[in-house]
Amino acid sequence: MTKPTPSLPQVAYFCMEFGLDTTFASYSGGLGILAGDHLKAAHDAQVPLVGIGIRWKQGYHEQAIDEDGRPYDSYRSRMYPFLEDTGIVVTVPIRKNIVHCKVWKVDCFGNAPLYLLDTDVPENGNRWITGQLYGWFGEERVAQELVLGVGGVKALEALGIKPDVYHFNEGHAALAGLELIRQEMEKGVPFHQAWRSTREKIVFTTHTPVEAGNETHSHELLEYMGGQLGLTIQQMHEIGGTPFNMTVAGLRLCRGANAVAQLHGETACEMWKPVDNRPEIIAITNGVHNPTWQAPEIVSALPNKEQVWDAHQALKIKTINFIAEHSGVKLDPEALLIGFSRRAATYKRSDLIFADESVIAPLLRDRKVQIVFSGKAHPLDEGGKAIIHTLVKMMKQYPESVVFLVNYDMEIGALLTRGCDVWLNNPRRPMEACGTSGMKAAMNGVLNLSILDGWWPEACEHGVNGWQISDEVVPATTEEQDKRDAASLYSVLTKSVIPTYYDDRAKWKQMMIKSIESTQDAFSADRMIREYYERLYVKG
Repeated sequence: MTKPTPSLPQVAYFCMEFGLDTTFASYSGGLGILAGDHLKAAHDAQVPLVGIGIRWKQGYHEQAIDEDGRPYDSYRSRMYPFLEDTGIVVTVPIRKNIVHCKVWKVDCFGNAPLYLLDTDVPENGNRWITGQLYGWFGEERVAQELVLGVGGVKALEALGIKPDVYHFNEGHAALAGLELIRQEMEKGVPFHQAWRSTREKIVFTTHTPVEAGNETHSHELLEYMGGQLGLTIQQMHEIGGTPFNMTVAGLRLCRGANAVAQLHGETACEMWKPVDNRPEIIAITNGVHNPTWQAPEIVSALPNKEQVWDAHQALKIKTINFIAEHSGVKLDPEALLIGFSRRAATYKRSDLIFADESVIAPLLRDRKVQIVFSGKAHPLDEGGKAIIHTLVKMMKQYPESVVFLVNYDMEIGALLTRGCDVWLNNPRRPMEACGTSGMKAAMNGVLNLSILDGWWPEACEHGVNGWQISDEVVPATTEEQDKRDAASLYSVLTKSVIPTYYDDRAKWKQMMIKSIESTQDAFSADRMIREYYERLYVKG
């Protein structure tokens, strides 16, 4: 992107989590990594954008495996010497108490300035609010969203930053819109007029197409917590419905909204079709920050394409050594290595490859296929934890070919998306919003083997830069879908992936080059930030 001109709007980017570095436990998964990449791309492009988030004392949970192979969670407080004290404290009324929020600044990871609110200060009896990322119960979550939304607006004012655009990345920040309306009404502006004028400053990104992932709160809880911000229940209903849906509120509070992949745009438009008084949902496909995720060894090797395979093999050995150090399993660098690393949610079907052991077992026993898994389940997601239990059981059953790495983080994510041969992704279409891990793998020459969901329909050239599993048809039931997709996965794996890897290395190398060339620019965060400015931030 060219250097900014005075006409570029100042953007304040609100998000509950930011993944900037593995040493900074301020993220839980893909949403946070995307937000971190957004800030890094903004910094690289020198555009006027700042981030607004929360300083999490304990971050997201750490997850280990017990003697029975089941995941369990733990938490610990963290200190970050790189946080810069701005000297600013703002107050947010929560449950009729005044909560003080200290404002920290982070800009040491090659990112646009990120301002974080922190309630863990001596003045508060409510120091716990910013303790754990995504609090366990309703009151805690609303309190956190008040800190992010109301506290975020007030922090910007105290910092002297006057945004032209407030970008809400997911519904968690929707209460910032209510605070902006409240401030207008405090000046005597009628509610609907205040809403209209506020809407002109807000854009909104919707993510999960899974209904349960779109948060709702009862009006009674919001009233008790102070989340109505002076609005009546009827006014709150007009904005977010009953119960108050944070995504619906985000859509009705904004002048522009986007989904995060082209297919997700279609899914989101259909999903939120019943919501009136909202803008059109356009699609701006996510991108990843190349300097963070694309290995320097691959970048250096690209001018001489013959060197890409050797660079990949060196990265693979590095990954295998890390796996051995952290799991005790020594994988074979000459055998096909499949990676699967993402949040352990049931719709992502981490265990689909084990659907028919009569097919997969011989491949694992003969070490034709090796698989490394990693990922965390939400502390309250028993279905996700059951999947991890299954993966650990498979690791014990096939100790030389299956690995599960505990406590997934950015370091593991980078190693696996650089050092595996194949990147497996098999969610239930169309439930994957985007899936940026596949982009990271692709621009490192790791070949995607994926359901046509999220970003992959835009990139996939079957047999050229990766492979597709199944087609665009979605069966009527999840049982039919799982059965059909597992059969397709096995067919492509045994008839295309394995034969190409072992018997046609020249073609495999060509596919690696094509994978890199077709994704490193088109699915970069640089392209993404440019598109946000052109299509969402700058008024049409």
